Amino acid sequence: MRASPVLPVADLSRSLAHYRALGFLVSTHDDTYGFAALHGLELHLAVSSRPPAGVEVFLHVPDADALARSWAGTPGTSSPVDTPWGMREGRHVDPDGNVLRFGSR
Repeated sequence: MRASPVLPVADLSRSLAHYRALGFLVSTHDDTYGFAALHGLELHLAVSSRPPAGVEVFLHVPDADALARSWAGTPGTSSPVDTPWGMREGRHVDPDGNVLRFGSR
């Protein structure tokens, strides 16, 4: 089994450019639906007829600090911190308010 979260977006071209800047390989199905893939993770991007409310997705990664460094030049990324539950977690918020939380042990 695997899951591909569908993130609501207002402007598909803007979202694809944003995820491309993060290092994702991006493609489109049509003018309203696209894909962003990185290291086996696949996100679907769907233009919403309603204003996007944003969703939150947690990414289990081998090294949260390394991912944060690779995304450092892109607005919306916060540095990882140690959590009380033993994870090192950071987050990235895309232009539509979708949150990619990422963490490692």
